[in-house]
Amino acid sequence: MASKGKVALITGAGSGVGRGVALAFLKDGYSVVLAGRRKKALEETIRLAGAPAEQALAVSTDVTDPASVKALFAACKERFGRLDVLFNNAGVSAPGLPLEDLTFEQWKAVVDTNLTGPFLCTQEAFRIMKDQNPRGGRIINNGSISAYAPRPNSAPYTATKHAISGLTRSTSLDGRKYDIACGQIDIGNAATDMAAKMAEGVPQADGSIRKEPLMDVAHVANAVLHMASLPLEANVLFMTVMATKMPFVGRG
Repeated sequence: MASKGKVALITGAGSGVGRGVALAFLKDGYSVVLAGRRKKALEETIRLAGAPAEQALAVSTDVTDPASVKALFAACKERFGRLDVLFNNAGVSAPGLPLEDLTFEQWKAVVDTNLTGPFLCTQEAFRIMKDQNPRGGRIINNGSISAYAPRPNSAPYTATKHAISGLTRSTSLDGRKYDIACGQIDIGNAATDMAAKMAEGVPQADGSIRKEPLMDVAHVANAVLHMASLPLEANVLFMTVMATKMPFVGRG
């Protein structure tokens, strides 16, 4: 248990990448605060990890709501006394519609969850990390291949993931004086429920529909755990973990 005594908070921990990362952190010995909208799903993640009750805390959270985010971090501090790692993972996408057919509500839902949510969580993490002893901590943002290259009909998701790269850089800069490191993991085609459609065939830039290869989400979890395991004097600013044969290099 290399990380016994350290505390991690993971948003979107009830499924997909968030669940995989939470399982890896619990197995490694972290105390983990699991955040997400569905408390039953968070509790199922804890059950799958076989973690003792005192090692994990499930908190039903809406990352788009400042009051809900404040309550989440207050619960973390009350239960565990500190925060060493924040993984900003919660995210949604809009329907794959032509840009001109998207509604304002569809756009706003993605921006609120994928960009405003990580910003609110980062603010609260700063407030804990800069005042705790030992001081500092690490924030890891879930970017995406879409932080570099869009898929067709993905304007809201792609725009927020490009913005997350800016938030990562600003957080890395502004966190220096508090010993807070920040990095980003850009994930391509991890085998989750959200990505299952890739194996069935998805639209390509040339208008065709093609199946795409997937990779085990455990590879992503291990990569995030590696980023978190570094001493605060070292930082992975950006890391891309992807299915080797997915169409990213040369996309378009």
